[in-house]
Amino acid sequence: MEPEKKESVVRVSPEEAQALMGEGYVYVDVRSEPEFERGHPAGAVNVPISQRGPSGLAPNPEFLSVMESAFDKSAPLLIGCQSGARSAKAARALGAAGFTNLRELRTGFEGSKDAFGRVEPGWSKKGLPIGTGAPPGQTYVDVKRRAG
Repeated sequence: MEPEKKESVVRVSPEEAQALMGEGYVYVDVRSEPEFERGHPAGAVNVPISQRGPSGLAPNPEFLSVMESAFDKSAPLLIGCQSGARSAKAARALGAAGFTNLRELRTGFEGSKDAFGRVEPGWSKKGLPIGTGAPPGQTYVDVKRRAG
């Protein structure tokens, strides 16, 4: 068996994510704005790594600059998305940009599959607190405003 590669970002379960938020971690939901508004972990802020365009999801060219302006590179950040794919990509990009206190919700909001194809429930399936809509101070527009 091959040794597992060490990830620079610690991947956590929904329960661990909730505990980290209680310790001061900011949950950054990297899904699109409409996805965020349909439901997100209560207290999360939205900074999409991709935006829906005419031909599907396209990279958000402002993602890193907004994150670097809105958060100190040592800020405790918890990165999450729908199933863990976009958040893993976002966490890698943030780590490469010098962010040092990152955690990533490996299951995302809805859930993901492990290496054996077993479903691992995400935040919403665990009955953890959920917010909807566009809460003041938590939307992408508000985070960008704070960054500016």
